[in-house]
Amino acid sequence: MEQIDRQIVRLLATNGRMSYTDLGKMTGLSTSAVHQRVRRLEQRGIIKGYAAVVDYEALNLPLTAFVSIKPIDPSQPDDSPDLLIDVPEIEDCHSVAGDENYLLKVRVASPGALEELLARIRAKANVSTRTIIVLSTPYEQRPPAV
Repeated sequence: MEQIDRQIVRLLATNGRMSYTDLGKMTGLSTSAVHQRVRRLEQRGIIKGYAAVVDYEALNLPLTAFVSIKPIDPSQPDDSPDLLIDVPEIEDCHSVAGDENYLLKVRVASPGALEELLARIRAKANVSTRTIIVLSTPYEQRPPAV
């Protein structure tokens, strides 16, 4: 990938609503040249979409936790992501190396809601859980180091 494309990706990762005109000013390209490059980056799958940055506290979801899961019966199928896909509190699901199979990022309203969510996860996927509660988040969703 060309350096100018890397710069465009970095700028859009920081502010997905940046206009083509502003991108052009920041990169030294014309608005039409930036538009073409962004379209090519989208077509190549480098830019997959644009998202809003959400204030979870304002949505009454102030508690973030990471929940690692592993099957109670190691011989069972590795289908936890499929079994948990409809659980809205799960924001991310990562397959990981180590003792656990998956790491889930969850957001809930309270410790009681987290306790109820953990019970649902265990029941739906027949897994054991290990939970880490986030106390604060100094930074999140940083732009890629391209």
